[in-house]
Amino acid sequence: MWGAEATEQGNCSAFKGGQLPHCCDKEPVIIDLLPGAPYNKQVANCCKGGVISSMTQDPDKYLAAFQMNIGVSSTNTSSTSMPAGNFALGLPGYTCGDPDEVPPSKFMEDNGRRKTQAVGSLAAFSFVEFITWPGELPPVLQLQPDAVAQPVVQCSQHMCPIKVHWHVKLSYKEYWRVKITVTNLNLVKNYSQWNFVMLHPNLQSVTEVFSFNYKSLDLHGYMNDTGMFYGIQYYNDILLQSGHNGNVQTEMLLHKDPGIFTFREGWAFPRKISFNGDECVMPPPDEYPRLPNSGHFDSPSTVSCTIFFSLVLLLTVF
Repeated sequence: MWGAEATEQGNCSAFKGGQLPHCCDKEPVIIDLLPGAPYNKQVANCCKGGVISSMTQDPDKYLAAFQMNIGVSSTNTSSTSMPAGNFALGLPGYTCGDPDEVPPSKFMEDNGRRKTQAVGSLAAFSFVEFITWPGELPPVLQLQPDAVAQPVVQCSQHMCPIKVHWHVKLSYKEYWRVKITVTNLNLVKNYSQWNFVMLHPNLQSVTEVFSFNYKSLDLHGYMNDTGMFYGIQYYNDILLQSGHNGNVQTEMLLHKDPGIFTFREGWAFPRKISFNGDECVMPPPDEYPRLPNSGHFDSPSTVSCTIFFSLVLLLTVF
């Protein structure tokens, strides 16, 4: 096996002499190798420690691959039986479909003059089956070592690992300005290639996001109210552990759309936020501040009210 490993070798006593198989279990648990694995154990797109980025952030690194040899090759060249099945991702809420034959991967040799290919390729697709709700903590992803240390979170009233500060900062005649700060309250863990997705009706008129990358997610085609924010590579794509540098922030300029823009009834604040794919609990509607509907003048004015979103992650982040 290359690019991954089975957590248990199992009982290989039936094999006599020579090198024992990597794993003899009929239903092995396979985990991704860590970055920096020995070169003779690597394959292309492997060894990410179980962490992969989203397609939006890095289209070249949104998958993790491994290669394995199963059993003994059949001498029957007409055999079309599948060598493996019943795949499972190992996380609650996901199931995998039956494997399908797909075109085999091809590899270039001799400076591109020759192509070799895999004996066969399989693909199994996963989909979300259910959602985990607060109070139902899922088991931790099975990564080595087996004993996973509990997170050490900075003391607060909410004891959440992530806090988002949404500051309605300035109101101009035709635009308004927001400052977003994401703070890591975990004392021992940072978040590389972090992202958060936000739902807000005025995201259809984003003019500029100054210090984050921004990607509009047209989920409904006719309605552009959802966007993805993530760090700029080598600048703020790592959210460091709690402390002086344990935050990332940006300002965002939005156009005031005639007919829908208002500061009343909490309209200026997001409807929903998720951090690294985990949905966050928002404040109750009656706790949103009621801002004066001012700002229809030429000179900028500071809107004096801010709101803190202490985000309780539905899927506990370790």
